Formats: sequence, C-alpha cells, structure tokens
Amino acid sequence: MEFSCLQDNFSRGLANVSRAVAQRAPLPVTQNVLIETEDSKIKITATNLEIAISTWISGEVKEAGSLTIPARMLTDFINSLPSGEQVEVKKIKDKAGIEIKCKTYNGRISGTEASEFPPIPESSGSSTISVPSSAFKKSLGRVAIVSATDDSRPVLMGVKVEIDKSGITLAAADGFRLAVDRVEISSSEDLDSSAIVPGKTMLELERLIDDSNQSTTQISISETSNQILFNLENIQVVSQLIQGQFPDYEKLIPNSSSTQSFVNRKAFMESIKAASIFARDGSGIIKLIMDKSSKKISIHSNAEEIGDLENDIDADINGDESKVAFNSRFLQDVVGVLSSDMIKIDSSSPSSPGVFTEKSDGNSNYRHVIMPMFVQW
Repeated sequence: MEFSCLQDNFSRGLANVSRAVAQRAPLPVTQNVLIETEDSKIKITATNLEIAISTWISGEVKEAGSLTIPARMLTDFINSLPSGEQVEVKKIKDKAGIEIKCKTYNGRISGTEASEFPPIPESSGSSTISVPSSAFKKSLGRVAIVSATDDSRPVLMGVKVEIDKSGITLAAADGFRLAVDRVEISSSEDLDSSAIVPGKTMLELERLIDDSNQSTTQISISETSNQILFNLENIQVVSQLIQGQFPDYEKLIPNSSSTQSFVNRKAFMESIKAASIFARDGSGIIKLIMDKSSKKISIHSNAEEIGDLENDIDADINGDESKVAFNSRFLQDVVGVLSSDMIKIDSSSPSSPGVFTEKSDGNSNYRHVIMPMFVQW
C-alpha cells in the first residue's frame, strides 16, 4: 500500500470517522482505523461495532493495499503536520505498519492486518429512499436532541424512522418531551419501512451532512440484518438498529388546547436564557404566565434564597389565560432549533403539556411537546 494526499484532506477524513472509533472495547482492533486504497481514492473506516463510518478522500494511489492503524496516534500525528503539504504514506515492507513522510517529518506507526478488522456492509440490499440533505440535516437537528441518554428504556435512546413513498418521519422522546418532524419527498417506489436508530447515530449523521450544496442522502433499512445505511457525498454510515416497540407518539401529542400564544422567537429565547441563570438554583424551573388582557407572556424564575427574575414579553394570545412551568434546558433546546420568526405555544393548564410549533405558511411539520413541571403557584 502506497499513496499520497494533502494533509488537509487526510485530517478531514480522519475527523469524519473519529466518532466511530471505539474508546474502550473488548476488540482492540476497533480502536484502529482501516485504511484502504481504491482506484484514485483512499478509504478510511472506523467502527465501534454499533456504528461504522467510512469516508473517501482524494489522492494519488501508487500501490493498492490495506492496513489498520491506531486511530488516536495517526490522527494526532497527521493533525500536527503542516497544512497544505503533501503527505506520503507507504506500508513498511514485511511488517504491519506504515511510514509517513511530509516535508522533513518521517514517522512510523505500527498497526495490524486489515483481515482482523470487522467487516463493514457495503449495501443493505433493501429499497433505497433519497432525501434532500439540507432538509434531512435540519430535521435531524430538531429531533435527535430529544432522544434519551440513559438506558432505563432502550427504545427511547433511539429515533423512530418511518419511510413511505411521500416522505420520511422522525420521532424521538425521552419520557419528558417529544419531537416529531417530517421531510417530504417524491418517490415512484412503493416504500414502507420503519426502524429505531440510535440517537447517537443520528446526531453524528447530522454533524456529517454537508448542506452547502444540493446533494441528497440515500437511506436504506435492512430488517434482516438489523441495520440502516446512509450514503452521503463521500461518506457512508452504517448503524445497528434498536429492537423494541416505540411509543405511539401521535397519541402523546394533544390535539387541542385552550390557549394559543404567538411570540417572537428571538425575544423569547433572550428571556429564557436570562431566566435560566436563576433557574439553575431553582430546580431548573421557568414559569410562563400567558395574560390575554395585557397581551404578554410573563416569564418567572427563582434561585432559592438568592434571587429571582420576572420579565414580560409581547405576545398574541388567543383563548383562555394560562400558566405552566417547564424545564429551562428543554425550553432552550426547542426554541434553539425553531427557525421561524414567530413560534406558537399551545397550552391548557399547569398540568398539561405544552406544544411548540412554528407559525408558518403551513409547510412546517415540526411539533415539539414538553411535559410540565409541577410547582406551587
């Protein structure tokens, strides 16, 4: 194996696969990256047996071959080399290792044979759906942040993916909040599949998608191999699926409310950020009081025995007056991912969940439900 490429390309490729490198694993080779030469491109792959990420970088291939190299040492060394310079990599003869040359630098790193690396599926063999990358990235960012991080209910650590011929629906919940979004597509295939994908995979996918162009992301689910495959531009992500029954999320979304409040997103976010400073010492509680007569939302937070904050912001309030308390981090999360100038808050009572949506022309499919916190009013 022998090739050369720009330091910047090599560094970027290693960064793309870095999150899939196993940190502590019973299989030591998964702490390595697999380097393979294919035609005029160099393929770099990492896996922790739950997710595998492959990326292709441009370069000059002089001799085909493959080898696995310790990810941390290789990444740190490549990142230390001067930017914009050519890096020459050559397999050491009669040894599982590589020699790396760049200007005056000449390093050698030992590795293991590629045959010891876990096999990575190339294709799921199932029907594939294509979705606009920019819309998919936006949807991932809005939904995956809600997936649970503790394993008390494994299915809640994932994102439910439902695919049909007209679009893809994403849903996530952690027991305290729920987020649902849908990306519309136009497909002639009769697609109908679903899966629960680990939330960590979806957050990593959101990081990897480049939405600066008009590219698409190909998605295919293989129920027989319990895997899902995402093909991006020069990047492939394969992930294991989570088994189990995801909650019927549509039943968790209130279909009516007694109060509908429309508020400027920027003003609401600024007020929430200020309130969260006091909420840190007050169990993370932020109280919202929707006052129809004054057309304002009053935002309260309290730091026990230290101080408190009250701030009123203008709002268009329809229906009854209402009050409800939410977790400050949850509020910041949902307002942070909404993109329209005006957002809509549906509420009914202090014990009812709040539903956050965008005030738009009807094209937004995003719904975010937050359970209330029970407080003394």
